[in-house]
Amino acid sequence: MAQENPVVLVTGASRGLGRGIATELAAKGYSVVINYAGNAKAADETVALCQKAAISASQQFTTVQADIGKSEDRKRLVSESIEKLGRIDALVNNAGIAPRVRADITEATEESFDEVIGTNLKGPYFLTQAVVNYWLKQKPTSLLAGGFKVIFVTSMSVYTASVNRGDYCISKAGLGMVNKLWASRLATEGVQVFEIRPGIMETDMTSGVKGKYDALLDTLVPQKRWGQPSDVGQAACAIISGAFPFSTGDVFNVDGGFHLQRL
Repeated sequence: MAQENPVVLVTGASRGLGRGIATELAAKGYSVVINYAGNAKAADETVALCQKAAISASQQFTTVQADIGKSEDRKRLVSESIEKLGRIDALVNNAGIAPRVRADITEATEESFDEVIGTNLKGPYFLTQAVVNYWLKQKPTSLLAGGFKVIFVTSMSVYTASVNRGDYCISKAGLGMVNKLWASRLATEGVQVFEIRPGIMETDMTSGVKGKYDALLDTLVPQKRWGQPSDVGQAACAIISGAFPFSTGDVFNVDGGFHLQRL
């Protein structure tokens, strides 16, 4: 049976921001491919949450295991997504990792650099290439207002230096340029490209530094609270819904005002 709902592929959707994005999409009527690298149980939990949030019996939710840092996994992710749900209308490049060990840049290892760059930068760059080539070569008709969509979930680390995780900052800064590159290339192809730039978000990735940031929220974040996965999910839904028809390559800060330069 042909898919009645637009299909969104969300990478790294088993936990954290990816889960928040997936469940918000489900609540807006989208079908979702939930990509995960290794935690199948968590991915299944995301499916259950999406099913609970869904507003139509025609929506479908499925999981696909793939490590986006690996070329063959990226190719399989695209093919299995299409095989399972019949199409891809939007890609949300959310998957990302922190360095296994936070180390000063005078001591950080090449192994850590290669791993973080491979997952956070190279992975989304070439996964986008694979999805875009499916759109350009197969020429499916988009079910989304304004055409197909690509979103890169980056970080305030695009412009905020953290000397104990330089590899992470470089990966996110590079992804900011990736957004511009794909937006420029696809502007006449019926594909919109955007960057969502989260701030201090309450996820598994930040659980180890929660105490540190709790003490800094009043100073660093004008809205004086942690960001939630649902905040990023709502931003993704607005983009995918076609709410910005005359835009591409734009950056949406979802950071409670962290990016503001204040005296």
